[in-house]
Amino acid sequence: MSAPTRPTPLIIDTDPGVDDAVAIMLALASPEIELLAVTTVFGNVPQPRTTENAGRLLALCDRSDVPVGRGATRPLVHPQRKRAEAWHGGDGLGGRAEMLPAPAAEPDPRGAVGLMAAVLSAASEPVTIAGIGPLTNIALLLAVHPELAPRIGRIIVMGGALGEGNISGVAEFNIHSDPEAAHRVLTQPAVPVTMVPLDMTLRCPAGPAWIETLASGGSRCAALAETITHYRAAYLARYGIDAVALHDAVAVLEAVTPGVLATTPMPIQVACDLGPARGATVAFADVDAPSVLVAVDAEVDAVLTEILTRLLRLG
Repeated sequence: MSAPTRPTPLIIDTDPGVDDAVAIMLALASPEIELLAVTTVFGNVPQPRTTENAGRLLALCDRSDVPVGRGATRPLVHPQRKRAEAWHGGDGLGGRAEMLPAPAAEPDPRGAVGLMAAVLSAASEPVTIAGIGPLTNIALLLAVHPELAPRIGRIIVMGGALGEGNISGVAEFNIHSDPEAAHRVLTQPAVPVTMVPLDMTLRCPAGPAWIETLASGGSRCAALAETITHYRAAYLARYGIDAVALHDAVAVLEAVTPGVLATTPMPIQVACDLGPARGATVAFADVDAPSVLVAVDAEVDAVLTEILTRLLRLG
């Protein structure tokens, strides 16, 4: 008889954010992973709010034992050009943050990078890091603690676009928020990276039936569905489709069930100039450059069903 598989240790670095909320709750609903920490970064809304939101989501799921590390408040070099309150509401959770329980624990005093370093140092096996916001914290971790790179199993990034962007014609929001940090993470050779770009996540829109099933799944699922309301309206206004793209949850599902997304290796560079292409992720041919595994395909219906089925476990 084979030994039972141990859960994959996971850190989520995030800027909640409605789709971040779905992703965090997906991780908490998945026994295949052990969520060791949540670290927060500026992004959809300012960092104090993303930190509070992370604490509220953990409290909602009775998982305040998971430490929260407060991270970067701004990009590495240049100021963040745009936030995403139009999509996520001024509080980041569609105007519904106050409906969730208050955080039950204070943020870890070591901060995001210190907490990640401590988790990696103590881990008995490689840890996956899911970066579902701007990549500032992860870039700092790799720069300050290069000795810990062997303890990272892989980095899964929700970000980038090989086609049209969502914050500019060519750039996706997370990468555009700190292109220098993204370039640092996506071009380093020490840790394997899987990039889940906008091209992939926009193919996974959850429609009215999905949202209604979630809302009927119990008090936690209903609270999550309520946060989606504003995001759903913004998505309809932008794309003309009554649905929501589960960007970050698609990336976290790849952490939960590796291989659920089909990938292909590509060297990726990030445009870090200050012109209109800032934040663009560009695939290029260079046999000497490290390759990122870019998610290019998935069975979309299966992905949406898997995310919903897992969330419903939370009740």
